[in-house]
Amino acid sequence: MDLARGLAVFGMVAAHLLWIEDLDYGDVSTWIAVVDGRSSILFATLAGVSIGLVTGGRRPLDPPAMRVARGRIAVRAALLWLLGVWLIATGVPVFVILPAYAILFLLALPLVTLRARTLFLIAGALAIVMPLLQPLLDSLPLWSTPSGQLLDAATGWHYPFPVWIAFMVAGLGAARAGITRLGVQLGLVAAGGLLAVLGYGLDAATGAGAITRSYGESVWTGEPHSSGLLEVIGSGGFALAVIGLCLLVCRPSTGSGTGFFGYLVLPLRAVGAMPLTAYTAQLVIWAIASWMILGTTRDLRGFRDLEPFWPIAVGILIGCTAWALLIGRGPLEWAVDRVARLTGPRR
Repeated sequence: MDLARGLAVFGMVAAHLLWIEDLDYGDVSTWIAVVDGRSSILFATLAGVSIGLVTGGRRPLDPPAMRVARGRIAVRAALLWLLGVWLIATGVPVFVILPAYAILFLLALPLVTLRARTLFLIAGALAIVMPLLQPLLDSLPLWSTPSGQLLDAATGWHYPFPVWIAFMVAGLGAARAGITRLGVQLGLVAAGGLLAVLGYGLDAATGAGAITRSYGESVWTGEPHSSGLLEVIGSGGFALAVIGLCLLVCRPSTGSGTGFFGYLVLPLRAVGAMPLTAYTAQLVIWAIASWMILGTTRDLRGFRDLEPFWPIAVGILIGCTAWALLIGRGPLEWAVDRVARLTGPRR
């Protein structure tokens, strides 16, 4: 799981800091575009897995323990929202995912007692129905008003929760299915791969892609961040397949501990063990560096032209690895967990 989270974090860093061309499967030089949209969807799906694990994994917690877990998740959601708003206030020109992440945490709370089969059915229904409604929600006059713009930022509408809840529910379902089991891991790779081929294949075969003002074309598209039906199917499947593959390659051969490959990717796993710290660090570093060099935090083109990806990415990789080896849990992860335990309900 840490490996998958590490990949998601670095995918989002790449999407933020690199100039990325449209993905062309026939041109290897454009394959970096796989990070666009898919990384944040992988991040949301992993959030569902995490919620499933802290609420009991394959078997949901008993009612008293579940009440405590729900309360602490709600506190974490509030803290994530506050941190997201603060990061938005830095003026860094990216769509900060944390407000949407927080809302998804809250929306998942009523579902944490459900079984895997039910959760997968709900995720499938949401994945089909909500992309049909999203263009109608996006076209509401509210969004062009000052209040609508504030609501956009406060809810992270670039990652619209009516659609994105499907990814979190799918991740929750994977945790309830018993994500440590070999059969579940193989199933995630197989089912996720088939969904990815279906979504991206239909997108390529039908010429879908560009987001236009047409309702039908807004729904029938696999364009990154479109929340179109084909993106939800393709990128949702991609996320499940990546999670399953990461679990498989790190699976120990002896039945316990970490597999050999897991040790090889230790730095990536260290980043994935403290994703909130790593995600926040890259935006804070960006804000400080951009202000010092360019005199503003808002110049996306100017900052990307400085080619900051590798210095920031390597710095985060080294910093998280050193912290994990010398100290342990990430600082923001520790702080959020501490506050949740102190202010949330107790047994």
